Amino acid sequence: MEPPHGDPRGALVRPYAVTRGRTEPSRHIALEAVLSASERAVVEARFAGHDKYRIAQICQSTPQSLAEIAAYTRLPLGVARVIVADMVAEGLLTLHSAAPAQRYEERMEVLERVLSGLRRL
Repeated sequence: MEPPHGDPRGALVRPYAVTRGRTEPSRHIALEAVLSASERAVVEARFAGHDKYRIAQICQSTPQSLAEIAAYTRLPLGVARVIVADMVAEGLLTLHSAAPAQRYEERMEVLERVLSGLRRL
């Protein structure tokens, strides 16, 4: 049975299909980790798939965090995390170190401020 024309459910691709069933990234990348792509990465990512190409384009002009990449591409965070980890392993993205290691209390304070800001939106 074919879905009717204009039915958005017909165009959905399940997240596990995008990552070929993988749910865990090859390496841990923090949500706030900053990633950037070079011109070469955009050219090579064009042949690596639609999602990788979009991510490379987003990170080419301005470095972006993993959370921003997921938001701009409208990919679920878990899917974006797997794809970005693959791109870092392939050398398509450069992972810049996030903020220096902080104590638990300092990290919780930052997360609480972020949550408060999101609630105000």
